[in-house]
Amino acid sequence: MRRYKLLSSDSNLMTIEQVQQTLHRSRASIYRYVNSDNYVINPPFDPKRLNPERRSSRREPLLFHPNEVARFARDVMGFTELHVELKTVPQDQPEQLLSSILAELQAIRQLLERYINR
Repeated sequence: MRRYKLLSSDSNLMTIEQVQQTLHRSRASIYRYVNSDNYVINPPFDPKRLNPERRSSRREPLLFHPNEVARFARDVMGFTELHVELKTVPQDQPEQLLSSILAELQAIRQLLERYINR
């Protein structure tokens, strides 16, 4: 039986890199299967493609629900047996540092907006 581990962050959505590791395919191969369009941010569901979660802008990264990755692996790629395990990936030190910097910048922005709106 093949086991495919779906690595996941706290939001339980997978990045392109996590899908790549899970399906043991190249990044280019994953992008080839992704249901995306240059002109439409959220194209309609396509059962023959890997469908990302809805985005509000093009700048947001493509994220995939683990069930969608499992469906794609089973229905499109032909994996007969699929065992899905979700693992929460803990933040490493650089991610923690970047998160704290982001929180600080957001606090500074709120203070500046309050000051400007006086």
